[in-house]
Amino acid sequence: MPMVGKQPERRPAGELEAGVMAALWAASGPQSPGQVQRSLETSLARTTVTTILTRLYDKGVIGRERSGRGFVYFPLQDSHGLTAQRMHRELDRDSEREVALARFVDQLSDDDERLLRELLEAGDQ
Repeated sequence: MPMVGKQPERRPAGELEAGVMAALWAASGPQSPGQVQRSLETSLARTTVTTILTRLYDKGVIGRERSGRGFVYFPLQDSHGLTAQRMHRELDRDSEREVALARFVDQLSDDDERLLRELLEAGDQ
């Protein structure tokens, strides 16, 4: 039987997590779930924001500290560090790390390949 009313479209968890991370990066210090909720320009419930913060904490992406009866949350690294962490995690999951790295390098643009070479050479010095 077809539904008469249309359910609101759910956003993927990654999109919600990205929004919460952006709010934490933009903040001047640790944020409570309520503060994060207010900084997001959405109608997410505070409990939903708390769930997202807890998941990010469990993943090791953000830290938290006690504040009164609850917690305040803060990013453990900037967005570039988080990207690097994700890249390492993906490499660690692959049983053939050398093949994965070779394919990654093969798919780099000329500019990115040049930049990567410069960074590797600078690290050797």
